[in-house]
Amino acid sequence: MGAHRVVVVGGGFAGLDVVRGLADADVDITLLDRRNHHLFQPLLYQVATASLSPSEIAWPLRHILRRQRNVRIIMATVTDVDPAAKEVLLEDQTRVPYDTLVLATGAQHAYFGHDEWEQFAPGLKTLEDAIGIRRKLLLALEAAEREPDPEKREALLTFAIIGAGPTGVEMAGSMIELGRASIQDQFRAIRPDDLRVVLIEGGDRVLSNFDDDLSDYTLKSLQQLGVHVELGQMVKAIDADGVTFGDQRLPAKTVIWAAGVAASPVAKWIGAEADKAGRVLVAPNLTAPGKPDIFVIGDVASIKNPDGSPVPGLAPAAKQQGAYVAKVISARVAGNAAPEPFRYKHAGSLATIGKRSAVIDFGWTKFRGWFAWWIWGVAHIYFLVDLKNRIFVLLSWLWISLTGQRSARLITHGRAPSHTPLDEVEDG
Repeated sequence: MGAHRVVVVGGGFAGLDVVRGLADADVDITLLDRRNHHLFQPLLYQVATASLSPSEIAWPLRHILRRQRNVRIIMATVTDVDPAAKEVLLEDQTRVPYDTLVLATGAQHAYFGHDEWEQFAPGLKTLEDAIGIRRKLLLALEAAEREPDPEKREALLTFAIIGAGPTGVEMAGSMIELGRASIQDQFRAIRPDDLRVVLIEGGDRVLSNFDDDLSDYTLKSLQQLGVHVELGQMVKAIDADGVTFGDQRLPAKTVIWAAGVAASPVAKWIGAEADKAGRVLVAPNLTAPGKPDIFVIGDVASIKNPDGSPVPGLAPAAKQQGAYVAKVISARVAGNAAPEPFRYKHAGSLATIGKRSAVIDFGWTKFRGWFAWWIWGVAHIYFLVDLKNRIFVLLSWLWISLTGQRSARLITHGRAPSHTPLDEVEDG
């Protein structure tokens, strides 16, 4: 009989930590992912706003796992799971058998029943999204430079962001800094003050998952940067010419979606109960109820802390779940007792507002401003995969901090901005 077959679907934070955690286990691992790279999603917005190049926050999975001999990587799209046959179905009709399956497929954009908005308001989940948004932002500046009509020029220089969670807040601050740094002394017909960034939120405050004082600080900081914040405003329509929210119409040629996500269709694949966002309601050991051979982790899993609060959809939570599942599988294969049920250890909630400003909530203490920005930076550099990327990202940030200039601002020819393929875009 061969080694225990473990199939991991998804090479994000959760899936990668499962694979790494099984490096010394007597298992044969197959890692399935529709892309060939692991992506550090918390810094994706910095690619979208030209602070970093794609290669600084993404690494080929084969390179990361090159020394782990018990893993095979297959670049493929999973379309379904057959729990009865214990097989994973791929797009080309290939079937991959498993003894233990780990589903860590992540989340996708959710437009609350208005999928038609996606073509006008791209979200930010992949490198393709980030590169497309970056191209769209830079092209808007170029078009505004040669637009003689004042109203059309104003629409080109108006950037709307839907959703004021961490992604929306970080995008808003970074976009206004990108636009002003790009315009300053480099354009002749448009000025930095012509740029307008509007952050639209349906709730009554920004960063609703943070304490009120940090939320208030963030709001004031965004307004000091020049971001226009619209609270308590539900979006009613988005089209090629702008966005309608509340009783207002905002002409804007660039709209970014940061308002919601939904889990990939894992629950449907395995016939499991899910919450409203499509996340599987997993057991305390992170298995799908009634399916002890299937683990569901990361953004596709719904699990609560002992106090009843939900485990957040953050990178530290995904990494902890991945490491835990690796321990459970290792114990099963070795015939040892199973670990205690999963317990999430809160690593803090972090959000950067702009250059030299951030908010952090560790639960037991909170920070804001310049000091929080440094902690945020150190934490993100620490979690990058290798030393080279840590050095490059640090140097990029230092350069931006000292000069205000962002190097990843090349525009290359390609298809529609929101669907620009990687091979048509160069890094700066």
